[in-house]
Amino acid sequence: MLGSMMKKELLISDLIVHAGKYHADTEIVSRETTGALHTNNWSDVAVRSRKLASALQTLGLQQGDRVATLAWNNHRHLKIWFAVSGGGMVCHTLNPRLAPDQFIFICNDAADRAIFFDKTFMPLITGTRAHLKTIEHFIFMGPRDADVEAALPEALFYDELIEKGADDFEWPQFSEDTPCSLCYTSGTTGNPKGVLYTNRSTMIHTFAISLPDGLSLSSEETILPVVPMFHANAWGIPYAAAMTGAKLVMPGPMLDGDSLLRLIDSQKVTLALGVPTIWMMLLAAAKKSGSKMDSLKRNVIGGSAAAPSMIATFRDTYGCDTIHAWGMTETSPLGTANRPKGKHADLDADTMALLRLGQGRPPFGIDIRIVDDRGNPLPHDGKAEGALQCRGHWVVDTYFGKDAPATTGDGWFDTGDVSTIDGDGFMVIRDRTKDIIKSGGEWISSVDLEGIAVSHPGVAMAAAIGAVHPKWDERPIIVAVKAEGADPSQDDILALYEGKVAKWQIPDLVVFTDAIPLNATGKMLKNKLREQFGNVLIEKGA
Repeated sequence: MLGSMMKKELLISDLIVHAGKYHADTEIVSRETTGALHTNNWSDVAVRSRKLASALQTLGLQQGDRVATLAWNNHRHLKIWFAVSGGGMVCHTLNPRLAPDQFIFICNDAADRAIFFDKTFMPLITGTRAHLKTIEHFIFMGPRDADVEAALPEALFYDELIEKGADDFEWPQFSEDTPCSLCYTSGTTGNPKGVLYTNRSTMIHTFAISLPDGLSLSSEETILPVVPMFHANAWGIPYAAAMTGAKLVMPGPMLDGDSLLRLIDSQKVTLALGVPTIWMMLLAAAKKSGSKMDSLKRNVIGGSAAAPSMIATFRDTYGCDTIHAWGMTETSPLGTANRPKGKHADLDADTMALLRLGQGRPPFGIDIRIVDDRGNPLPHDGKAEGALQCRGHWVVDTYFGKDAPATTGDGWFDTGDVSTIDGDGFMVIRDRTKDIIKSGGEWISSVDLEGIAVSHPGVAMAAAIGAVHPKWDERPIIVAVKAEGADPSQDDILALYEGKVAKWQIPDLVVFTDAIPLNATGKMLKNKLREQFGNVLIEKGA
């Protein structure tokens, strides 16, 4: 025998042990549901999560049991994450924005045995209680509360339960292939599907997103995850913050622009992460207040494509580098991040800005390709457009409770996106397969059209959809929401397209509406818009 290295399973519990030992006094600042700020540190999270894991055992919960959370980003939720996964159970984050029937379906499909909930969501619990078939323990995330007792007499209380845990509890050891968390897709078509992450897949994903070519995290950072912990595990940030010892600022229920701006400025946030709708509200609040958000060095935009004008505003007005990223629940979620290579250092400003608009390149551990309608791989030349597929250490293989694989015959996961990939691996999402507009046999990217529309200062939000046309099958139209106090005309918006797209790609119509419907993760529901506005050109006699 020549020698060997130590073998240690990759477990979630190791993250919190490390953070509690080597970053003990680094703060965790959390917004409570009451609006008050709570401050503790990684040492407290490490101690309290161990006690909670022990307390959950007193309820009869065992390895593999699903424990649900219905909660905002806060310090109790963080401790629950490590307690459940570290104890060998499965932390199932529930999205409170789902319709009640989908909420019921997900709880029953997962066979959750316990659920933790914030007070905000007590009406959802009491309204669905009779339909939740497997939940034995309802645990309110706070001290004993008279309102909760009256509405849910069987409720347990987090602050009391955790005190039942043993001080000398030690994290159990088990295989790294043991499941640790469960997230469901947003279910815009059909019932949501569960993605079951393992300790191993999550730990490798955590290493990857922490790398410089991922999200470049370190103990010097103060991180604000605006993306909810129920949305693809907050993009893995709570795990990565523990791994790197970063300070966490958790926004709780107050996700409006003014509240986020106050947190950024008061806590000196250096990195924030969220979907485009969040950043639109933040930029509006910063402009109104005059804040320059001096501490904010980087922000990450994911969930849907970001408008070029938004990226430019962060860069030019606030000195903030926007990292455009792509991923999905099935990819844990990071698939790509837009980080320039060394050879790009000498690019002129306009060329660099164009490069940064795309969703970027995959880190080590994930591979991407594009294929045609027959599944044949297409060249990575930055021009060919095809169905985006991926595979890797943290990509779904089989959905929770399903027998059939979620992958193609040759082992790739089809994302449902249409994209290009260049020779350096930089990927650009051109559209969702179901949202791309087909006019006269030619494809038009709704993403490109939307980015141009929202560059108008009078447009708060815009969606491009294909409307039925008697000659061309479909023609693009823009559905827009006006910015507060603004009154742009159709001609004002359509004029923006001149010289930016081919003439035949310019939208036929701009429809103004009060609001664009969003799904549970903040993405625009274009199927609803097509139902509402899909025949508008026919009605106008196009």
